[in-house]
This record gives sequence, structure tokens and C-alpha cells, in this order.
Amino acid sequence: MLTLPIKKKWFDMIKTGEKKEEYREQNRYYDSRFDKHFYKDCVLTSNYVIFRNGYRKDSPKIKCLCDLAQGFGKEEWGAEPNKGYYILEILSVEEVK
Repeated sequence: MLTLPIKKKWFDMIKTGEKKEEYREQNRYYDSRFDKHFYKDCVLTSNYVIFRNGYRKDSPKIKCLCDLAQGFGKEEWGAEPNKGYYILEILSVEEVK
């Protein structure tokens, strides 16, 4: 399962259901991570992602079912204007620890 660190502001908004997308830069690092976790037999599939608020093993975590898309994000959710991103569309929050 893919684990991604996230800032507290965004973590809390996802936890409450206010934020429905998380953004990551389009670069080689995320190309390989998302290819590995979201593509099965060359078909894009939904998958679980753990968003972790911090880098420690005991940091708060949220397990979310996500779809992956590419495009422009919303500024109010942390995206820069006119910049392309990988967009993790949050379908559901499954577990909070």
C-alpha cells in the first residue's frame, strides 16, 4: 500500500471530508510510485493510499480509497495555478489512526 506524507492542514481537511483531492508533482519519482500502485495489466484501478501526518511511525494516519488522475488542482486545496499535477481523488476515508 502506498504511504504519502501530508501536512496537518490537508490531513485534517481530508479527515473531515472537506478536501476531496490530494496533489503530487508530475515527476519521475511519482511516475514510478503511481504506476506501481494504480496500474494493473495496463489498466488504471482504484487503490488504497495511507496519508500520514508526519514522518514518524506513530504519526496520525488516514487510509483512503483513491482514484488517480492528471490535471490542474484547486488552489484552495494547495495547488499552484496553471501547474499540472497527479490528482489523488479521495473516494472514501476508510480508517483513521
